[in-house]
Amino acid sequence: MNDKTPKLSDNERLKGQSDYLKGTIKEDLQEQLTGGFKGDNFQLIRFHGMYEQDDRDIRAERLEQKLEPNKNVMLRCRLPGGIIQPKQWLGIDQFADEHTLYGSIRLTNRQTFQYHGVLKSDIKPMHQWLHHLGLDSIATAGDVNRNVLCTSNPVESKLHRQAYEWAKKISEHLLPKTRAYAEIWLDGEKVESTETMPPTPLKDGVKSGDQTEPVLGKNYLPRKFKTTVVIPPHNDVDLHANDLNFVAIGENGNLIGFNVLVGGGLSMEHGNHQTYPNTAQEFGFIPLEKTLDCAAAVVSVQRDWGNRSNRKNAKTRYTLQNKGIDNFIAEVEKRMEAKFQPIRPYEFTSRGDRIGWVQGEDKKWHLTLFIENGRLLDYPDRPLKSGVREIAKIHKGDFRLTANQNLIVANVSEEDKETIERIAREHKLINDSTTPQREHSMACVSLPTCPLAMAEAERFLPKFIDKIDELFAHHGLSEEHIVLRVTGCPNGCGRAMLAEIGMVGKAPGRYNLHVGGNREGTRIPRLFKENITEPEILEIIDGWLAAWAAGRLKDEGFGDFAVRTGIIKPVVNAPVDFWATEESLPA
Repeated sequence: MNDKTPKLSDNERLKGQSDYLKGTIKEDLQEQLTGGFKGDNFQLIRFHGMYEQDDRDIRAERLEQKLEPNKNVMLRCRLPGGIIQPKQWLGIDQFADEHTLYGSIRLTNRQTFQYHGVLKSDIKPMHQWLHHLGLDSIATAGDVNRNVLCTSNPVESKLHRQAYEWAKKISEHLLPKTRAYAEIWLDGEKVESTETMPPTPLKDGVKSGDQTEPVLGKNYLPRKFKTTVVIPPHNDVDLHANDLNFVAIGENGNLIGFNVLVGGGLSMEHGNHQTYPNTAQEFGFIPLEKTLDCAAAVVSVQRDWGNRSNRKNAKTRYTLQNKGIDNFIAEVEKRMEAKFQPIRPYEFTSRGDRIGWVQGEDKKWHLTLFIENGRLLDYPDRPLKSGVREIAKIHKGDFRLTANQNLIVANVSEEDKETIERIAREHKLINDSTTPQREHSMACVSLPTCPLAMAEAERFLPKFIDKIDELFAHHGLSEEHIVLRVTGCPNGCGRAMLAEIGMVGKAPGRYNLHVGGNREGTRIPRLFKENITEPEILEIIDGWLAAWAAGRLKDEGFGDFAVRTGIIKPVVNAPVDFWATEESLPA
């Protein structure tokens, strides 16, 4: 290595020395002196779908008592397209009750579920229980392609089935091929979800030169990588938050191929103007038969070209900026041995979930349940978790977890519809008084379990929306909504950087206020005011709502209104002007 070659980040060392993600995790599990993982294993367990956490509410108290923080893990299941069977649901519900500190199931905006508070002694049994249910957590975290999202479209049943099948194929194709997961957690058993599909031949230009990991390589990807399959006109997966997106193009109700968009992402760092959120770039259209080749080609170019020295500059959107979009496209075309065709026409007109009953083309019924912040737990007056369990006991269809942290009871026959609605109402899973604003608001987990959290999010949002609803009522806007999101840090999990109003945690009780996204999720909001408190935010929003109520155009969303009337200037070129806050305020 010459002096001009940037030093690799330490994550590259630990991945390269991990023996394909095995590390010494198996030995570490036997260590009883700590509830956590030592050394490199702290990072390596992420590739197995887990993050080490502790309860920050009691951290100081335990330290005062000379005790180690109450270390445990959060596990995120792999669930391409968010579809799960009722029998599987009953199994995950049982484990949450018996083996987690909080007893809850958390639906995430990655269209899957998380367990929070699993102690070290229960980690291996947890993986074995998931395997028994036909599930796993492979590659739901770490520097790999994560859980593949797919639009939860219960109406266009045929097109959704076809798109969902491709989401599963893409997920399987891009999974790590190492046997580490099976060897550590399943004592060498086969992982059915990764070994039931025949291997797809890989082009020479895509291979990493590594026999164990032909696509991902021995050192895996430079950074996490996220993929979606999207069915227009519904952008419920927030495609611009993701590195690779396949926008479904149909003819006569049949899927014929995908528009490919690359380089979306929302994470940033407070004060670091070299980081920024950005929307994905259109690459072109591909026919169905090139889908897996295209997916592997995009991933392999990011594998080979991504920044392995500076992890804050390692995501795909930065690679596009550093290497040039045209160069990236040309290399993808070379590796997949095909040219992109011109983008086919498509349009996004909506984003949130359609709460309540809808009927599909096949005459089956689908009930979308609003689950505030995705947290399924039995509250004193709302036994939500028990309600879903009772539905699962009699449901003959499937469940679909949405990218908005809600739950769809899908494929319900006419004869079962009344019974399922009765159970849902008895357990307060259906609440007719829920406002449109609450249904269009979302928060990440944040405190007390997330180690990155700087401010509250999930625990903050419900009461905050009570106050926002009062403002909406005061201005005669109770039937309206704004896409509003709160995240506890700038890492992007709550997708506040695709909201009309986004709040990003800066410190306890303080947030950066962003405004100017749109309802379709295709525009990044700009920073309006930094490091402000809840009363200050409410005062600002109150003024905005008064102006919106008095001066909006017909069907004009608040984000579009904010841009049109000069409340904020739109982010046009994120690398150049996202941080240009001096230009964002009206003159």
